[in-house]
This record gives sequence, structure tokens and C-alpha cells, in this order.
Amino acid sequence: MTLIIILSALIISAGLCLALKARVAIEGVSTAAALLALLGSLLVAHSVATFGPYAPLPFFSVDAFGAIIMLIIATVGLAVATYSVRYLRQETAKGIVGLPKVKQYFVLLNLFLAAMFLAACSGNPIFTWISIEATTLSTAFLISFYNKPKAIEAAWKYLIINSVGLLLGFFGTLLFFTSMIGLKDTGFTTWNTLLANAARFDPTIAKIAFIFVVIGYGTKVGLAPMHTWLPDAHSKAPAPISALLSGVLLNVAFIAVLRFKTIADASIGPDFSGKLLIAFGLLSIIVAALIIVTQKNYKRLLAYSSIENMGIIALGFGVGGLGVFAAVLHMIYHALIKSALFLSAGTVFLKYSSTKIGNVRGMMTALPKTSILFLIGLFAITGTPPSGLFFTKIFIFTSAMQKHPAVAIIALLGAALLFAGFLKHANAMVFSEKPEAVVAGEKPGALIFAPLALLVIAFYISFHIPPFLSALISSAVSHR
Repeated sequence: MTLIIILSALIISAGLCLALKARVAIEGVSTAAALLALLGSLLVAHSVATFGPYAPLPFFSVDAFGAIIMLIIATVGLAVATYSVRYLRQETAKGIVGLPKVKQYFVLLNLFLAAMFLAACSGNPIFTWISIEATTLSTAFLISFYNKPKAIEAAWKYLIINSVGLLLGFFGTLLFFTSMIGLKDTGFTTWNTLLANAARFDPTIAKIAFIFVVIGYGTKVGLAPMHTWLPDAHSKAPAPISALLSGVLLNVAFIAVLRFKTIADASIGPDFSGKLLIAFGLLSIIVAALIIVTQKNYKRLLAYSSIENMGIIALGFGVGGLGVFAAVLHMIYHALIKSALFLSAGTVFLKYSSTKIGNVRGMMTALPKTSILFLIGLFAITGTPPSGLFFTKIFIFTSAMQKHPAVAIIALLGAALLFAGFLKHANAMVFSEKPEAVVAGEKPGALIFAPLALLVIAFYISFHIPPFLSALISSAVSHR
């Protein structure tokens, strides 16, 4: 019952954070729960890689893809929990937040992680929808954490757009369920039940249902043109929460789209779903690339980068073949590198008290260690070798070139434009002259360790994928 232990630890941790009065205890409980979640996820992942899908209860089922998402949630979750301790302590020292806000933060953080684990491990489409909706509710309060007008506006925008989007996704889910009416011996409706009966679905209903699913859950993924909530939400939330939103939550929502894609493909063939994902993926790449060049906020810059990378992942799953393998790897690399970037951005914010690119100058002098991590992360996220994203982009664009040359060329141009935009902004922030009011130097600690650990993991698996993870990726690809 490893999965039950993970969920129980996070939920109990949330309750303890609410009850405890000592700050050290709140921080310790949250970090311990995140560590336990990582250890449990590794056990589940090893079990799935060795013995196949893990299903401790009827409502829960972890396949290879679910195990990969669990590892992403747990790894980034632990990094965020440890980073948040130091981050919030510095904000408390500045008088920005007090103990009540710290308690609220860690309660919601634990609930957010628990909801994402539930979404990744759910064996039932309705339960998946409920879990993803739960992530919306918990993160809305984290986005408005600072109670500033723009943060509250971003939270409401996030809540309304995502709720409407998920409602459309729920309608698409119900349409798939409608196709089950009249079929005998369907029993308790799970993902596997839908897949087993997909060949007998009405093709027209299956197409309409998948369109609603892509638009609905695609809103949560941040695919254009449903992306409008994402830059505001990710820029206004505390930096550690932005890391979870961009690095983890988008992938959790994507898992629902991909599971429905498998069902739709079994019903109507892969062409329809593939073309739909290619269209949304290409549009996301173009929109993000055009906006990044003129962006003036470095957290919004990273948010638009997430939109571009979700577009590349959608493109990979859309073109199929080698693109699917590369898309799964791209998910992993992007989650680690983007989370590291947002954590580094949090350190930049603590030093400069601003998210405007124009106000951040002389980073290499003011924050030498963080500047190096930030630069490594920026080059890695744009697919500069030896980053694993370089290889995944090459594979995805090569697959696209074989089937849709025009799409591949446009996507390549978008990626090149995005790289130029990143280079322009990074040069202005890092290598310019430091303002006199900003004190130079930084202390070692969790603010450096957490993003560094994520980048080390990302680069390690760029060159050597552990056998159990390789087995999970192979299994996930074979079922897509």
C-alpha cells in the first residue's frame, strides 16, 4: 500500500501544518512528507518497471506513464519543499509574510502535491477529473498568496478559465462514457474499460469527445489559445509554486489528454488525434516564441517557455513514432530544468525585489552562483547541447519533418526565435552593471542546493537513463 502511504503522509502533513504552532515543526513535517513521497514513488516506479501496473485499490492504478509522472511530482515536490523553507524565511525577515501565511502556504502545498498524485494514479476518468479540479482549488489560493490586486486578479482568472476548461473536459469525458451505453459487462468504468470497448464506440461521438477533452484539459496544460491564464498565474505565485505549476502540473494535466488519446486512437485511428495535437502544439510554439522576444518580466518569460515546451510535447505525441519516445523524455527534462529555473528566479526576486527584467541588472556580480545556474538552465531549456532537450527536440522535429515538413520548419523557426529572445534577456540581466543599491554576494544553502540538484539530475539522465526509468519509458511509449 505504498501509494496509500504517500497520500496519507501528505494529507496528514497538511493537517499537522494547520495545527502546529512552531514554524520549525511545520517546515520539518512538510519536508519529511515530501521526502517520504519521493521514496514511495521510487518504490512504486520500481514495482511498475518490474512487475507491470500497480493497482492497490479499484480507484487507483499506476501504469508506466503514471509512475513517470509520480517521479516528476515527488522529485520536484521535495526540491520545492526544501527551497520553500529558506525562501519564506527570507520573506519573513523582510516583513512580507508572517507565521499565519507560512502555515497557509505549507498546508496548501501539501494538498496540492496530494491532488497531483491522485490525478496521476487514478484508475477512473471521473476521479482523474476531480483530482485535477482539486489542484485548481488549492493553487488558486497560492497564486493570490501575497493578496496584491494583480495577484488576486491572476488567481480569479486562473480559477475561472481553468474551471470552464475542465468543465469542457468533463463534457468530453461524459461523451466517451455515453459510448459505453448499451455495451454489456462493462462493470466499473476505468481507463482500461474504456480502452477495451473503444473499438465499438461511435466514431463521430469519439471525435467530438476528444475535441472537448483536448480543449478542456488543454486549458490546464497551457496550450494556445487556451493559455491566457498561465503567464499571469505563474508570474504572480511565489516562485516555488511557479516551479510546481510549470514543471509539474502541466504534465499532470497532459496525462489525461494522452490517456483519452489512446482511447480515441483505438476507436477512430491515430490520424485525427494526431492532427489535432499537431495543430495545438504548433500554435503554442508560435505564440510563445513571438511573445518571448518582447517580454519584460522574467517569470512571465519562463511561463511562456512552458507554453512552448508543452507545444513541442504535443507535437511529438501528434506525429507519433520516434516523436512519442522523445515527447516522454521531453516531459521529464522540461519538468526538472524549468523547475530549477523558477527556483533560481525566486532567488533573483529575493535579491532585487522585482520581477521586471529592466530592474534586474548585474546578476553575475550580485548573485554569482545563482547566475551560473540560471544561465545553465536557460541554455538547457532552449535545447542547447548537451541538454537532453537538444536530443528530444531533434527527434521530434525529425519525426515531424518526415510526415509534415511545413510544420517542422515553422516549429524550428519558432524555436530559433525563442532562443534569440532568451539570449537577449539573459545578457541584459546577467552581464550588465549592477545597481549600487543591490548588495553583492550570496550565501550557500537550500536556495542554491535545490535548483542545483534538479539540474544535476536532468543532465545525468541526459547521458544515462537508469534501467528502471528506461523500462518505464519504453512501456509508456509502447502504450501510446
